[in-house]
Amino acid sequence: MKKTVVFLLLALMIFPLYAEGQKEASAYEWQPAKPVNLIVPWGAGGSTDRSARTTAAVVEAVLGQKIVVVNQPGASGSVGTQGVLDADKDGMKWVAGAVKDLGVYKVQGMIDTTLDDWNLYLNVAMPNVVAVSIDSPYNDFGDLLADMKANPGQVRVATAGVNSAGHTAIELIKKYTGVEYKHVTYDGGNPAVIATVGGEADVVPQLSVEEVDMLKAGKLKALCVMTDKGLVLDGMSEEIPPITNWIKDFKAAPTYFGIFIPKGVPSIVTDTMDKIWEDVVMESPELKDWAAKNAVVFDPCYGEEALEKSFPMVQISAWLKYDSGDAVIDPSTIGIPRP
Repeated sequence: MKKTVVFLLLALMIFPLYAEGQKEASAYEWQPAKPVNLIVPWGAGGSTDRSARTTAAVVEAVLGQKIVVVNQPGASGSVGTQGVLDADKDGMKWVAGAVKDLGVYKVQGMIDTTLDDWNLYLNVAMPNVVAVSIDSPYNDFGDLLADMKANPGQVRVATAGVNSAGHTAIELIKKYTGVEYKHVTYDGGNPAVIATVGGEADVVPQLSVEEVDMLKAGKLKALCVMTDKGLVLDGMSEEIPPITNWIKDFKAAPTYFGIFIPKGVPSIVTDTMDKIWEDVVMESPELKDWAAKNAVVFDPCYGEEALEKSFPMVQISAWLKYDSGDAVIDPSTIGIPRP
């Protein structure tokens, strides 16, 4: 009899907690019955991987289901992205990345897709930082430019590959200055950074989030940030100078990252994701803290706002590739006007 009373008391104490958990889990209409796969089409440790994992943790906490992050690098992100595009449109497979990559695959003849094929859920915007190993003879961006002009095609530039943020960055520098360089490619931003630290390459122009750990550890030194304003990393007092100190008329746009879900999935999936972004991601203290520590801009959005904010860098990247001969079609024929 005493045991029965104890069990009843325990049940009365536990049930409200269980009910509250059920209420939270059912706050959103779509409740997937199995884990969702989030494909990161680049290597581990890079900008896409790190921002995707941080965001996935925020989303799965309210979705009530595990989001499994899977790295599938290859062909500048096109292999993993193509796999998600070709998968069943049941909402169970997403891909992460930079909108500018997604927007120029067709221009380069890599994937027959445009931004019209995707639902965009953005988390952060990231600047490029031009950095070298701590032992490099380059003390500022001017030193680097002088050497590249004096020795055309000899300076080794490490990036995450063709179509990566780093490749777009060095091509922008080439556009404004006319310098030539030796392109050394890797399967992600993190390997490109490590290669530069180790002396395999002379310079890396990848994103701040991929370089921040080595910069703080004193193994990389930043020559400039590719914006018109300086950048101060969390925990470091010295500002990284803007590239406009050397290239006065330099113009770029933010590189936005996020999670992309193919159109054609059930509307319950995107309706739920819209609400999660509005209610949770756009207010997430975890994501805000991660952004601050990694020198990126916390700016979550979705839908038309996401397209409007991210499209300028798509334009810059698409036309940069077209003008340099790296495109197979005219960007204007697929709705990307010249910026």
